[in-house]
Formats: sequence, C-alpha cells, structure tokens
Amino acid sequence: MCWVYVCGEEERELGRQQATGACPHCKGKVDMVDFECKRRFCFLPLCLLVKRKYICTLCARRLVLYS
Repeated sequence: MCWVYVCGEEERELGRQQATGACPHCKGKVDMVDFECKRRFCFLPLCLLVKRKYICTLCARRLVLYS
C-alpha cells in the first residue's frame, strides 16, 4: 500500500501597500500584504481565499491586530 500526499495549499502575493503605524518590536515600517490562497484536494480546487497579512519591513515579523 502506498500513501500519497494529495492535499495542497498554494499562496500568491496580490499586492503590497504601506500600512499606518510602526512595528512595536523594532519601530520599523509595516507593510500590508494581500495573498490569494488556493486549497486543493486531489488536484481539484476546494476554495479560494484572500488573506491580508501585516509584516514589518525591518525585522520581517508577522504582526497580528487585536480589536
């Protein structure tokens, strides 16, 4: 019996803009990055998501916003 990895996720960057504020760790500039995320099962697309992430340009940390 052979087990094959049949699930996958692919991310592609759509755009990048400078966000307001500064990084709380290093006080660097923050970029707002939009990603398109495709999830697949056996080469069939399951869903298409658009995600927004905030990333510091100096220390490359991913920042999380709490409301």
